[in-house]
Amino acid sequence: MVQTLDPKPKQYSTPELCCYVNATSQVQIVRIADIPDSYFERVAFPGQRLMFEAPPEVQLEVHTGHMASAILADRIPCSRLQVRSGSELGI
Repeated sequence: MVQTLDPKPKQYSTPELCCYVNATSQVQIVRIADIPDSYFERVAFPGQRLMFEAPPEVQLEVHTGHMASAILADRIPCSRLQVRSGSELGI
């Protein structure tokens, strides 16, 4: 199921389909926090693939940790997570 953000402010471009895979053995919290008045946060279990729509200029934050603590482990530009069709890749 593809998740979508709340309606985006006008300064952002059209949302693109993105994919993030939790390639670790830890549970992660992923979220997009740099869009005002919008909220996207999901739990990603080990090996889980998350499909979502987001403007390419925002960043996905990846938090890992144990029990009651979480550490920001990475920030990934959504432009790097965009799903591309075979024709765009020359396949």
